[in-house]
Amino acid sequence: MKNIIILITIILIAVSFTGCNKTINNEKLCINADTFKDRIHEAKQYCKHAGINQKFCILIDMSVHSGKDRMFVYSFEKGEIIDSALCSHGCGNAPWGGDETKTDPIFSNVADSHSSSLGKYLIKNRGGSSFGIGVNYRLHGLETTNSNANKRDIVLHSWKHVSDTPVYPNGTPEGWGCPAISNDMMKILDKKLKTTTKPVLLWIFN
Repeated sequence: MKNIIILITIILIAVSFTGCNKTINNEKLCINADTFKDRIHEAKQYCKHAGINQKFCILIDMSVHSGKDRMFVYSFEKGEIIDSALCSHGCGNAPWGGDETKTDPIFSNVADSHSSSLGKYLIKNRGGSSFGIGVNYRLHGLETTNSNANKRDIVLHSWKHVSDTPVYPNGTPEGWGCPAISNDMMKILDKKLKTTTKPVLLWIFN
């Protein structure tokens, strides 16, 4: 009996670390690292070969409904997701601030497309923002699918309209292409990003 109790405790702790105890109407609102273990492996190898931060990275799975957690902070050191959050995507031709594309966002690397771009980015310069907590981080696209990110002023920032908790079946309000997160989540990330001496990988995929 004692061994069973210990096993259950370990399982519960593991679930809490992945953030996957969020549900609405018994529907799971987040995922664990095993769901994209191949991408985690690729991210780890990329960071190693590129000589960038190997402590953590940020993964954004745009195939997930925008009302659910789809931004994941993955710790290479712990081998697990240490934070998850809602994340906005670009509205494209849909109305700004709506959620019309909550299940099927359109991606583009074209200026003024108001769409998000897929691919790997480096999180670099910290700057001021008129949104959220007043902080943003410049995103530098590393692939042909997001090479115009810097020219398009694509940044990681917070937005007061992004919730701290899942809003499913509603979607997260859509902006003009930046990955926008809640104010509280930005405070958490800002604290981590300010302490790193090397650029951090942010990978948006679908």
